[in-house]
Amino acid sequence: MSVSISSVALSIAAIEDGDITEVIALWQRCGSTRAWNDPAGDIALARKETNATVLVGRNDGVLVASVLVGHDGHRGWVYYVTVDPVHRHQGYGREIMTSAENWLRARGIEKLQLMVRGDNAKVHAFYRSIGYYDQERVVFAKWLDGREPTP
Repeated sequence: MSVSISSVALSIAAIEDGDITEVIALWQRCGSTRAWNDPAGDIALARKETNATVLVGRNDGVLVASVLVGHDGHRGWVYYVTVDPVHRHQGYGREIMTSAENWLRARGIEKLQLMVRGDNAKVHAFYRSIGYYDQERVVFAKWLDGREPTP
């Protein structure tokens, strides 16, 4: 799929084997990785079944955006929504999110949810600007491998 952003084309496709190292580097540049999450493992898990994938957005062959999108059969979720810092404010965040929404719609999923850390005001503002709203929920978590809670 190709979309036009201010006369600049963003080509969006599902991740391929040769993209993995580059996508992880993008996630790291964007500060989206955490010590307790293995990005390569997250990508492998997303690609394992048909209910998730990683979409990559390229401009002139350069990786500028990505999103891990999936669903649990009821709701869609996104993670690792990233736009390379040197390519921000060009509409790529909106386009990669639109692609994630379309991916979910094509699978019959009607609602997308996402989690944002409470103190990340810039990201809150971004999602509000593209039509998302705060549902004022509390998120509970438990590591099933016995790890201690993480922030």
